[in-house]
Amino acid sequence: MRTGQPPEDQAPEDQAPAGHASDGHPPADHRRLGRELKLFITDPIVGAGLPLWLPDGAVIRAELERLAAEEAIRGGSQPVYTPVLAKRALFERSGHWAKFADDMFPPMRVGARDGRPGEELVLRPANCPHHVLIYASEQRSYRDLPVRLAELGSMFRSELSGVLGGLTRVRQINLDDSHVFCAPEQVRDEIVRGLDAVRRCYRLLGIDIARYRLSRRGGGDGYLGSEELWADAERQLVAALGELGLDYEDAPGEAAFYGPKIDVQVTDAAGREESLSTVQLDFNQPERFDVCYVGSDGARHRPVMIHRGVLSSMERMVAHLIERYDGAFPPWLAPVQILVLPVGDDHAAQARCVVGQLRAAGLRAQCDPADATLGARIRRAQGRRIPYIAVIGDHEARASARAAAANGPDGCGPGATAQVSLRLRDGRQLDAIPVTRLISEVSRQVADRSPALGFD
Repeated sequence: MRTGQPPEDQAPEDQAPAGHASDGHPPADHRRLGRELKLFITDPIVGAGLPLWLPDGAVIRAELERLAAEEAIRGGSQPVYTPVLAKRALFERSGHWAKFADDMFPPMRVGARDGRPGEELVLRPANCPHHVLIYASEQRSYRDLPVRLAELGSMFRSELSGVLGGLTRVRQINLDDSHVFCAPEQVRDEIVRGLDAVRRCYRLLGIDIARYRLSRRGGGDGYLGSEELWADAERQLVAALGELGLDYEDAPGEAAFYGPKIDVQVTDAAGREESLSTVQLDFNQPERFDVCYVGSDGARHRPVMIHRGVLSSMERMVAHLIERYDGAFPPWLAPVQILVLPVGDDHAAQARCVVGQLRAAGLRAQCDPADATLGARIRRAQGRRIPYIAVIGDHEARASARAAAANGPDGCGPGATAQVSLRLRDGRQLDAIPVTRLISEVSRQVADRSPALGFD
C-alpha cells in the first residue's frame, strides 16, 4: 500500500513549515520539537531521510505500535511477518516495478560468481505482494472469507535528498498496514470495519478528521476491471459511508488504476491538509497473482483485496501528534510520565525508592538528582512537558514518617510510608499525597489512554 507523501514543496530537513496557528503564534514544528525534546535526530553519516529514534521518541512509537496491534486483533486480523527484501521478479509481477521503479531503490545483485548471474533483490516499496502470497499459500473457500492479514513493517522509498525532511518525508517508512481478502458482497462490511477502526483510534489520539474523500474511477480505459465491477465497488463504499452517517467529498477520476478508495483527511498544525489513513480497494493484485477462492457453487472466484491503513506510517503519525500536542503528550504517550525530584541529597535515597515503586507498577518514571536548585529543575521538567512532577523534601519526609507511624512502613526507607508533593502539567499542585494514590491515579489514566491528567 502506498501512503500519501507531502507535496514536492515540502520544507527541507531543518526548515520550519510556513504559516501560523490560529492563535497568531508560529505553528508547532515537529522538527524543532523533535530536537528540543530529544525524540529523534538525523545524522549525515547515516543519510537524509533516515531518522534515528532516540529513547523518548521510541517510547511514543512503541505505544502507537501497541495500539495498532490491539486494533488489528480487535478487527479480526491475523498478524504476519514478511521480509523487507524480495526478488525483483515479485515486484515485476505485482506491477510495482513498472509503476514505481523510479521511487524504488536499485536492485542488489547477490550470488553472481563463477559465471552464475545470481539474483536481483529489491527493498520493498510495499508489502501487499507478500500478503497476497500468504493468502495464496493454501486453498480458500468462501467459508474462509474474509481473510485479514496485519503487519507493521518497513517499506522503502528512494526519495531525492532535497525533498526529505523530519519524519514526514523519509526513505524508510514503518507502516501500519492490513490487507483483507473478501468476496465482493463483503466489501461494504469490511469498509465499515476499517473506517470504524480509524475513527476509534483518531478519537483516542485526539485527531480531528477534516473530511472524507471518495476517489472514484474517471473516464477512459486505463483502469483494471470492468465498469460494472467498479460501479458495484463504489456503491459499496458509498453505502459504508452512509451507514456511518459520514459526509464525503466526491472525487471522480482520483482513484488509482487498481481500485477506488476513501481517504481520511486531517489538517496539520500549519493548516495544511493531508491524508493519514486510507481504505483502498485493489482489483490489481488478485488479478496479477491469479488468487481465488472456491464459491458456494464450486467454481473459482476472484476475491477483492482491501488495503487498510489505520494509523498510517509511524513516522507521519508521530510527526502529526508532536505538532498536535506541541510535545505535551497525554500521559499514556508521554515518554516520561512521572519525574521525581529530591529537594536535596538527603532525599535522594527516598526519591530512588519511589522511582522503583513507580516502575514496578509499570509507569515510566525517572529521578532528576539535586544538581541544581529545585526551581531550576522544575522549569527543566516543564520544558520537557512531563505530565507529573513529584517532589520529595523535608516536608514530604515528615509526612511519610507520620503515615508510617499510623499505617506501618511500605519499604521505602526505615519506618517510612512514601509521600510526595505533586505538580501537574496543567498547573495544579497537591500537597503530600501517598505514592500509592499517585500510582493508582496515573495508572488509571494510562490504562484508559485518557487525554486528561486525572486527580479531579
